[in-house]
Amino acid sequence: MSKLTVVPTPVGNLEDITLRALRVLRECDLILAEDTRTSSVLLNHYEIKKPMLSHHKFNEHRTADAIVRRIAAGEWVALVSDAGTPGISDPGFMLVRACLEQGVEVECLPGATAFVPALVMSGLPADRFFFEGFLPVKKGRRTRLEELARMQCTVILYESPFRIVKTLTQLIEHFGDDCPIAACREISKLHEEAVRGTLKEVLKHFEETVPKGEFVLIIGRSLIFDK
Repeated sequence: MSKLTVVPTPVGNLEDITLRALRVLRECDLILAEDTRTSSVLLNHYEIKKPMLSHHKFNEHRTADAIVRRIAAGEWVALVSDAGTPGISDPGFMLVRACLEQGVEVECLPGATAFVPALVMSGLPADRFFFEGFLPVKKGRRTRLEELARMQCTVILYESPFRIVKTLTQLIEHFGDDCPIAACREISKLHEEAVRGTLKEVLKHFEETVPKGEFVLIIGRSLIFDK
């Protein structure tokens, strides 16, 4: 079986993986992992022993062509990231594009993505939304925030605990302090939490409480939370 299979992996709880994904990981010839140490935790938990190669944002532009050649020669390769679906704010796009350009089959399994459960449990409108992922750290950050503030739909951002207070402060500048938001962290993990309120209220919370874990920010446009 010669193809690339993109395999979503749990964003927290190791049980959040499909039976199909486990079958692919057991039957494929090679697993490409963003960090082989992180992926080994999942594979060891399910007693899966397969060859692994490191495939991450720092080397994917160099390794994609060689991997495509291996698949074209008859190998079945599975691509995983540390958590969630490869290609969604994670490595994967370059390899998928390289495969398609060379006529190599690509399939993507349905599965875990952090922003979907965060959006649903936020209580904010999910009929129209824009997924931004991570904001630029420096260059272009203010311009991008200005553009996002003009969108008439729910906006979704990823953020680290180290920049969450700064980001909330900047969001207030562009969206207004009464804009509704849900700051969701540690999705599907033991300490999962969603802090809901206005931007001003949520900023105050994390100024008083040390932020921990990776965040998904769900920013609303018209819904006002009950006080």
